[in-house]
Amino acid sequence: MSCCSSRRCNGHAETIDATQTAPAVKSCCQQASEGVAACCASGAESGGTSAPRANCAEEDEEGDSSPSCHTWTISGIDCPSCISKVETALHRLDGLIKARITFASLRLTVEFDASRLNLSQIEATVTGLGYGLSGVSKRADSKASITERLLQHRQLLALTGLMIAGGISRLVLPEMGAWAFWPAVLWGLFPIMKGVLRQAGRGNFFGMETLMTVAVIGALALGESFEAAMVVFLFMIGEKLESLAADRARSGVKALMALTPDTAILIRGDERIEVMADSLRPGDLIEVRPGDRLPVDAELLTEAGSFDESALTGESLPVEYVAGNRILAGSLVTDRLVQLRVQSEPGENAIDRILTLIEEAEAHKAPVERFIDRFSRWYTPLMMVIAGLVIVLPPLLAGQPWDVWVYRGLALLLIACPCALIISTPAAVTSALAAATRKGILIKGGAALEQLASIRQVAFDKTGTLTLGKPEVTAIVSFGLPETEWLSLVTAVEKGTSHPLALAILAEAERRGIHVGVADEITVLAGHGIHGVVKGQNIRVGSPAAMAEVVACLPAVEAEIVRLEEQGNTVVCASVEGEFVGLLALSDTLRSDSGDAIERLRGIGVGSVMLTGDNPRAAKAIANQLGMDFRAGLLPEDKVNAVRALQASAPVAMVGDGINDAPALRTADIGIAMGQGSDVALETADAALTHDRVGEVADVISLSRHAMAIIRQNIALALGLKAIFLVTSLMGVTGLMVAVLADSGATALVTANALRLLPKGKD
Repeated sequence: MSCCSSRRCNGHAETIDATQTAPAVKSCCQQASEGVAACCASGAESGGTSAPRANCAEEDEEGDSSPSCHTWTISGIDCPSCISKVETALHRLDGLIKARITFASLRLTVEFDASRLNLSQIEATVTGLGYGLSGVSKRADSKASITERLLQHRQLLALTGLMIAGGISRLVLPEMGAWAFWPAVLWGLFPIMKGVLRQAGRGNFFGMETLMTVAVIGALALGESFEAAMVVFLFMIGEKLESLAADRARSGVKALMALTPDTAILIRGDERIEVMADSLRPGDLIEVRPGDRLPVDAELLTEAGSFDESALTGESLPVEYVAGNRILAGSLVTDRLVQLRVQSEPGENAIDRILTLIEEAEAHKAPVERFIDRFSRWYTPLMMVIAGLVIVLPPLLAGQPWDVWVYRGLALLLIACPCALIISTPAAVTSALAAATRKGILIKGGAALEQLASIRQVAFDKTGTLTLGKPEVTAIVSFGLPETEWLSLVTAVEKGTSHPLALAILAEAERRGIHVGVADEITVLAGHGIHGVVKGQNIRVGSPAAMAEVVACLPAVEAEIVRLEEQGNTVVCASVEGEFVGLLALSDTLRSDSGDAIERLRGIGVGSVMLTGDNPRAAKAIANQLGMDFRAGLLPEDKVNAVRALQASAPVAMVGDGINDAPALRTADIGIAMGQGSDVALETADAALTHDRVGEVADVISLSRHAMAIIRQNIALALGLKAIFLVTSLMGVTGLMVAVLADSGATALVTANALRLLPKGKD
C-alpha cells in the first residue's frame, strides 16, 4: 500500500497496519526507511528539491496546459541586489511566467509553462549564479558543528592563509616584491570573476562584482598587488558580515516558521499514529501532549485546557479554553493532554497565514523603497561613467599623472557600490513586519507601514471594536401585547441574522424559555433593522430612527426611549402589523483596554473619534467614558462620509470589525481590522489585530514611525558615508582598502540599525 495513496504526496501520510496492536504509534518517517517513502518523491525532473506549492496556482494533475508552480528555499541571498540578479536571470527563460523571491523567508516561487520550461532548467539557472536551492522547510536552521562552520568559510580561511604567506614571503624574500600577494589576489578574484561572467551571460552587467573586478585588475596593473589582495580580502569579509546581518534580520520570520511542529499524533479509533503535519485535513482528530505546540488550527474537544500563546500574541500568561473553542497553530499546551479536531487545510493555518501576509507585504513595497529601486538601476552605470571621467580627464586636460588618477578612479568605483543604499529600506521593513507580527499585528506591506507613520487621527467602530460586541438585554418594555407573545414573534425574525444585537435578543429569549417561531420573507435593511412575516403577521424590528413614523405618534414611547438611551443603552423597537408593541434595551461592555488605547493614542499625538450606528445618547455615554469624540446614527455610507470629512484635516486610520465597516476601512488612509472580525473586513483592511486588543493601534503607529525614522537614518547613513569617502578618495586621502571598508561598513551599519526594530530577546 502506498503511503501517499489516500493523501497528498507531500504530506508523507501514514500507512495503517491493521495487524499492529493499539495504541501503537507508527511513524511515517520510520516507514520511509522500509521503502514506502519512495512514492512520496516529487516527480520533479530535478530529483529531490520538491516543495509544497505556495502562493500560486497548483499544477494540473491531468497534465493540461495550465501554469505550473514550484517553491524552493534559496540560500546565499544577502541583500535585495542578489534577489534582483536571480529574478532578472529567471525572467529571461522562455516559458517562465513569474518568479519572486521573498527576502524575509528566502523562498523562491516560480510560475511557468511546463510545456516549454522544466524545473531542471530553472534550478540550473539559479545554481549557475552561485546560489543554492533546497526544498521548503518550516524549521529554523539548526546549529552547525564546528567542522561545518569551517567548511562554510573555507574560501575566506584559505585567502587569509595566502595573505599571511604573502606577508611572510615579502619579509623573508624582499626581492619578490609585489609578486608575493598575487596568489592571494588570484584566489580571491576567481570566484568574483565567475560571478561577473554568470551575470553578464544573463544580461546583468553592472553588479557589485563588476566594480570589484575592474578595481582589482586596475590595482594589479598599477603594481599594487598588496592593495588588490586587501580589497578582495575585505570584500569577502564584508560579504560574510552582510550574510550574518541578513540572517539576523530574518530571525523574526524564522522564529515564526519554527512554531509549528513537522509531525502530529493522529487519532484513528484506538490507535495513535505519528504522521506528517502536512497530511492533516479538516475533521481529523489529533492529540497534543503538554509541552508540545499545535501543528494546525483546531477545535478543542477536551473539556478544558490551558495554552501558552505568547509566541503568537505576546501575552505572557497562558489562556484557558473550553471545549468548542478554536485554538491557533503554534499555541503551546501547558497543563494536560488534549484532543482536538483539525480545522485548517495544509498551508492555511494561523502561522502560514502570517507568513503569507509577510511575503505579500514584501511585494507591496513602500514608496521610498520603490524610489530607491528605480534610483539604483541607473546609479551604478552612472558612477562607472563618472569613474571613467575621473581617470581620463585630469591626465588629458591638466597633464596629471595617469597612475594617480587611475588609482583614484578605481577607489571611486568601489565607493559607488549601492548595496548599503539598496538594503537600507527592506532590512528595516522586514524587521518592522517581524516585530509587528510578534506583537499580534499583521501589516500588509511596506506601503501600509509607511502610511501608518503619517496617521494623526483614528476612527473607531463601536460594537465589536471599542466594546466586546456581546451586548445583553438590560430591559424590556411592553406596549399592548403581552411580553412573551411579541418576543416570540421578534426572535423568530431575528433568528435570520447574526448581528450582535440579534444574538443578544435570541439569548434573552432562550433564558426566559420563550418559544421561537419560524419567520418567512425575512428582509435585512442595513442600518434600518429587519422585517419578516410570522404566522401571517408582518413583524418589524429596528432602531427608533428607523421606526420614527411609528414612535412619533406615541409620546410615552419617546420618553421611555430617551430614558433608556441616556443610561447608555441601545434601544430596539418592535411592531406587529404596524402597531408598536415594545422596546428592548441592550447594553454592550467596553473592552478592558479601550480607555487605555485612547489615552495612549493621545500620548503620541493622535486624535480619536467613535463612528457608530447607535443612537447619539448611547454613543455619548460611551464616548464620555473614554474621553473621545463621536459621530452617531451612522449608516455604512455615513461612516464613509465621516472618514472623508476627517481626512480633510489629517490622515485617518479606521478600526472596525464588521461587514458594514468595510467601505470605511477601504476609504480611510489605513484600514485596521479586528482579528475576530468578518472576513470582508479582514480582506479590506491594510492591517489586522490578530487578538483583538485595541491598545495595539497605538503600538502599530509607534512602530511604523520608528521604522520610518530608521529608514531615513539608513538612507542618510548610506549616502553620507559615500559622499564623505567620495571626496576623500578624489583628494587622494583614502585608497582602495578604505573604499571597501566604507562600503562593507555602511552595509553592516544600516542592517544593524534596522535590527533595532526587532523585539529584544526574541529571535
